[in-house]
Amino acid sequence: MADIDPDAAHTSSPDTITMTLNVDTAQGLSDTEAAHRRETSGANRLDEQAGESALRKIVRLLADKMTLVLIVAAAVSAGVSHEWETPVVILLVITLNTVLNYVQESRAEESLKALQTMSIARSRVRRDGREQQIDRTDLVPGDVVLLEAGDAIPADGRVVEAARLQVAEAALTGESQPVDKTTEALDDPDLPVGDRTNMLYMNTEITRGRAVMVVTATGMHTQIGKIAGLLGGAGTDKTPLQRRIDQLATLLTIVAIVVVVIVFILGLLRGESWDDLLLTAVSLAVATIPEGLTAVVAFTLALGASRLAKRGAIIKQLAAVETLGSTTQIATDKTGTLTLNEMTVRRFLAGGKSYRVTGEGYGTDGNILSDGEEPLPDFRRAYLAMSLCNDASVSEGTLVGDPTEGALVVLAEKGGIDVAGARESHPRLGEVPFDSDYKFMATFHETSTPNPQDRVRCYAKGAPGVLLTRANRLRGGDGERELTDADRDRITDAVDSLARQGLRTLMIAGRTLETLPSDAEGLFDAVQDLVVYAVVGILDPPRPEAREAIKVAHGAGIGVHMITGDHLTTASAIAHDLGIDGDSVSGSDLDQIDDDQLVSRAEGFGVLARVAPEHKIRYVESLQKAGDVVAMTGDGVNDAPALKQADIGIAMGITGTDVSKGAAKMILTDDNFATIVAAVRDGRGIYANIIKFVKFQLTTAWGFVIIFLTAGVFGIAGGAPFTALQILLVNIIMDGPPALALGVDPTEPDVMREKPRSPSEQLLNRNRLVRILFLGIVMSVGTILVLVFADDIFPDSADDALFATTLGFTTFVFYQVFNLLNVRSDRHSVFSLQTFTNQAVWFAIVGVIILQIAVLNVGFLQDLFDTTSLTAPQWAFAVAVASSVLWAEEIRKAVVRIAFPVAKASVQESRPPAG
Repeated sequence: MADIDPDAAHTSSPDTITMTLNVDTAQGLSDTEAAHRRETSGANRLDEQAGESALRKIVRLLADKMTLVLIVAAAVSAGVSHEWETPVVILLVITLNTVLNYVQESRAEESLKALQTMSIARSRVRRDGREQQIDRTDLVPGDVVLLEAGDAIPADGRVVEAARLQVAEAALTGESQPVDKTTEALDDPDLPVGDRTNMLYMNTEITRGRAVMVVTATGMHTQIGKIAGLLGGAGTDKTPLQRRIDQLATLLTIVAIVVVVIVFILGLLRGESWDDLLLTAVSLAVATIPEGLTAVVAFTLALGASRLAKRGAIIKQLAAVETLGSTTQIATDKTGTLTLNEMTVRRFLAGGKSYRVTGEGYGTDGNILSDGEEPLPDFRRAYLAMSLCNDASVSEGTLVGDPTEGALVVLAEKGGIDVAGARESHPRLGEVPFDSDYKFMATFHETSTPNPQDRVRCYAKGAPGVLLTRANRLRGGDGERELTDADRDRITDAVDSLARQGLRTLMIAGRTLETLPSDAEGLFDAVQDLVVYAVVGILDPPRPEAREAIKVAHGAGIGVHMITGDHLTTASAIAHDLGIDGDSVSGSDLDQIDDDQLVSRAEGFGVLARVAPEHKIRYVESLQKAGDVVAMTGDGVNDAPALKQADIGIAMGITGTDVSKGAAKMILTDDNFATIVAAVRDGRGIYANIIKFVKFQLTTAWGFVIIFLTAGVFGIAGGAPFTALQILLVNIIMDGPPALALGVDPTEPDVMREKPRSPSEQLLNRNRLVRILFLGIVMSVGTILVLVFADDIFPDSADDALFATTLGFTTFVFYQVFNLLNVRSDRHSVFSLQTFTNQAVWFAIVGVIILQIAVLNVGFLQDLFDTTSLTAPQWAFAVAVASSVLWAEEIRKAVVRIAFPVAKASVQESRPPAG
């Protein structure tokens, strides 16, 4: 292979390019040659931007407001107490917390990278004389790449074949309008990239037509690679939830400082020493700062994204995990998402009569049967058109290509056509690729007839309404005749009848030509004066699981809307079968509704059929203006604008185009609607787990605040009942593992019976705040009473100066154990099977208890944490008092279950409050 200058490739002819790169476009490279070239060219990927350095990341974590407060607390403790234990342990906690945050951030980044590799794009190439799907990273100069509308271009390359080809190059040149592409060589070697009309460039997108490209540059040698080499690294933005968590942590830090000041002033008024007050301030600051808050949130989000990926939903942005739980409306495509995408022809209309087709899927077993006893006419011309105006192939029941085209191949085989032989004996001379703008495809073929007026034959398939306007003759079992108005009405009625039965309809037509038009526009204009051969009715059966998933979505207060390009009556029949309620409208109907009316009526539409891209985006905007959070699915180029507009754009991983995947925030690896509903369920569960952790941590912090304020006002235990080390032990060790265990809590069984939450919902709404305050009061009152009356209740231990604070400390630790069980559900009793669904919680509880036993009984730990041993009755007393928080919460839950029984959320009531 000779070297080729990518910047001069546009001046060479296709033959020169293929000769220079030593490749036959019909055969492609061999796998051996491709492997050899890859050793020289490297992988076809852009160099990753440099991330944040380890040192910079550590400095950023140490500069966190909460960490700075702990550093100040350690310094104050060292300066006042002249003891090493407290400041050293605080610094160890700072180090541990920084390490945990560092590791968690790194794991989250690696997790997202792993998810990205799961959705790595693939390209269709010719290698070793056959078409193959390969990872785009494996492309090398000389590879022959096959492209069609919706594909993102995987490398730079020279166009060697083109059919009505247009490319959107805005990502590279900034030009908003698609650019027409040709195969013709250009003379000027210094042409700007945007004017090189025979070149295709990485990361641009094909918007129309079809092309064959020979790769001339890969990776960092591409035009986009040269630009990427000039760019520096960029950080990753935090999700909205993480920003709200940061705001909450800042607020708690401010609260800590205010409470410290109050306690300090009260102590001065009582005449306490500055040293004692500073130590108390250290303890209180440590008590009210939730050191592990941000780390656990990042852990839960990353873990949730991995869990969704295992279900078949790849999240491209962590923010999408949060938004999923707020979804109130799902606008979904039909084919392949609600249906199996295994097309089968059920009815065949030709010569004015209707025929039944037996057999299932892509197997060729089956027959074409007339409704009467008469023999089946010769429909060879129709079967030949189905075989030739077609890019799919079916072998032993396996489809390669478009499902609809696969159904036509199967029907042609049932009609007696050898499809492979027909394609070999009638080579394709030209084509008009399918486009949603004109809704048909046409191909042009050689014929072997001696008639000079029949040397080229055009075959077309497409929407019956479109091709009928381009036809003037009709072919039946007895030959051709003029197409009359009565014929048109009869065909239209038959198409409507099939559509009402839920069948998708396609018209098959053709004509003969003396010569082949010389250019793409001529080919397009030649699709006129057609002869109608047949109309087929194709069934794509609904997915069995889609019906149940829609039912679950409705029960969760989520509206489901089918948006499809199919005929209105076809879509309505399938929607009715699936349980999708609401009115059915077409794109033209939407054009008659003004924006204000559409906002008020949007939720009431169950089916939107025959819609254009502008209809889809307008409908999504209308739902959003009404206050809804919209998930939108799509797979085509024309879906991309609506996917971007939607709150959650969901692309199909199997059938989706690169353009749609690029616009989406989530990709389905199985193209299944049920996966969307499962993802919404998991999204709700992930958010609920984060809320559980926040409630768990803040209840502890609030309990500490009340205890210290009360002790400061009344002088209980010298104004500082717990040492800074004891508080750190609770905040980091006793609360840390249990909090992480909450991150893997299973989703509650009735989460899909609740209304969607508002995306603007505060982390601490009124109900949660009241519950946190209530439980914090219960915990603090119980602990204070133990501190005050411990010596009276157990007079035998009263002589031990550490007894009362040890018993109070142990009681508070067990409060955390019982509260961990409390926060796992707002409604369900702890005394239910759900309590045993998370083994991690029980491991954490056992760990906390073992550690507390060690702290109270191991000599050096007693000295470090200022504790003493307890007797069995004293342990039992601490557990009994701590259980009060469980009983108090059980009473509250029982009242809630009685007063507010869970009922299935109404779709009409699902919309969250505006703003």
